[in-house]
Amino acid sequence: MTELRVNKVKQSLAESKVVTVPMGPMSPELIEHFGPLGFDALWLEGEHGPVDFDNIPDLTRACDLWGMTPIVRVYQNEPAVIYRTLDLGAMGVCVPHINTKSEAEAVVQASKFAPMGMRGSFTSRQGIGVENYFTTANDQTLSIILIEDIIAVNNLDEILEVENIDIFYVAPGDLAQSMGLPGGAGTREVNKVVDGALRKIGAAGRTPGTLAGHQSVPHYIELGARFFSFSWLPWLSDGAEQMRAAVEAAS
Repeated sequence: MTELRVNKVKQSLAESKVVTVPMGPMSPELIEHFGPLGFDALWLEGEHGPVDFDNIPDLTRACDLWGMTPIVRVYQNEPAVIYRTLDLGAMGVCVPHINTKSEAEAVVQASKFAPMGMRGSFTSRQGIGVENYFTTANDQTLSIILIEDIIAVNNLDEILEVENIDIFYVAPGDLAQSMGLPGGAGTREVNKVVDGALRKIGAAGRTPGTLAGHQSVPHYIELGARFFSFSWLPWLSDGAEQMRAAVEAAS
């Protein structure tokens, strides 16, 4: 029988390691270039990007080839969207705009089989040939919720009571907008709220995550964050700028 793939993110977090996950436009070919770079997972964008039900299977297969855990950010907290995404090969889901305890509980219900939840009973692509899939899948399924509205920050104490959420991810962009500061991610006012939320999540014994660049990672690790997504697009612009500067300097 086939063994269920190990969720590298859950494994690394259980070993008290910090997890970094690239996010940005992805294709199966690009994923293969990420493969040798040593990341535990890739973030496949289904809320603000083109990832959808017709390409999740191939994108997740490409991740599987390199032992990377495919995480899909879905576009809404709706049961069929969540469990269909998992059925098609995702090993983790990231669900946006979770503002209340009941909304967090709904994520668990949709992403976990009984007795933890009520995910639709179907053997996912990851479960083909796996013995006792329904009793083992919950251990390898990653559930991430986005704390990205000020109402969620205000309700954070009760949201943190929900079990079987693996990562509570504080998203600064939408948070800034909900605070009346569109485009204000990185401002002192927004940073104060982000930092406070990360501290509270860690103090509750849960796993905090957020968006970070290499310059801000040490600060957030000090606050207790253990999961980071980051855009790989600056690599493209930085590399292009270096090449252009080299050509101009040599011309």
